[in-house]
Amino acid sequence: MARFAATTSDEGSRLRVSLAGDCDLAVRDELVTTLLAAVGRSATVIVDLADVDFLDSSGIHGLVAAHRAAVERGGRVVVENPSGSVAAVLDVTGVRDLLGPGDSRNGRNGGH
Repeated sequence: MARFAATTSDEGSRLRVSLAGDCDLAVRDELVTTLLAAVGRSATVIVDLADVDFLDSSGIHGLVAAHRAAVERGGRVVVENPSGSVAAVLDVTGVRDLLGPGDSRNGRNGGH
């Protein structure tokens, strides 16, 4: 059994989706549904990965699908707080550059 949870909360003009546990094939549909629903509600969706223990290609797929849907709507998806192997997977796949903060608060543009 996969251990996974997704919690969505409003933060003013943006929406935060906090993920926890394992983001893998077993929860791919739930992950994609949650992220696409968030993108449908807000132009800016923050995906908090602080409590994600495992992220595989299914999790990457969910993040990229949400990113594409957000861009089509003129919005964006940003990942925050990845660590350990989750951060490594995001780096190796280039998804951290794609979905990094990229704003003036940290002086970076996410590599774009």
